[in-house]
Amino acid sequence: MPMILVPAVITLAVTLLRLVGELEKWSPSLFNPSAGGGGALVGISWLIPVFGIYFALKLVRRGEGPASTGRALGLPFLALVIIFAVAFGGSALKLTLVAQLGIFAVMSWVCIAIAFPGWPALARTLIAYAFAARIPVAIVMLVAILGNWGTHYDVSPPNAPQVDAMAPLVKWFWIGLLPQMTIWIYTTVVGGMICGAITAAIARKRSPAAA
Repeated sequence: MPMILVPAVITLAVTLLRLVGELEKWSPSLFNPSAGGGGALVGISWLIPVFGIYFALKLVRRGEGPASTGRALGLPFLALVIIFAVAFGGSALKLTLVAQLGIFAVMSWVCIAIAFPGWPALARTLIAYAFAARIPVAIVMLVAILGNWGTHYDVSPPNAPQVDAMAPLVKWFWIGLLPQMTIWIYTTVVGGMICGAITAAIARKRSPAAA
């Protein structure tokens, strides 16, 4: 899909830059090497709203905007609420990390299916972009785990001794491959669709045809 080519290349460049930054122990505020890597200013999660808006504008200009901006925003928002409910339930039940990952993996794709009809053209674009963004991360995580590099790509989540005891390939499946191909695909698609729907609503209000 030509529309995702440049965003995919930019995303890959950011992934590789972050890896180098963590290996070279550059500023933790920019390249956080701790588990999850949250809050690091250099990271591809920040690109989700950027490219959600970019794809939305491209599609609107091509005449492929949503049939209903309310539906385009409402369904992804519903998918977001469901995931928060799942997270709350998993925490309340004190499920193990592996159990929570398994539930999130299934519910991620259920929620993508819920959000999809809101704006199918944008959803398809974001799914393609999400795989282009996350497959390289999964590969980097595999190499990092095998090499025990000490980056956020291979450090186990805190308070997860069962993960530390796993064989490298099993560990990669649970904290690398599975989340990247489910939870992060969901985050990219649903987050991008919410940003895209808001963008489409603003663009529609500003359009002379809407006046």
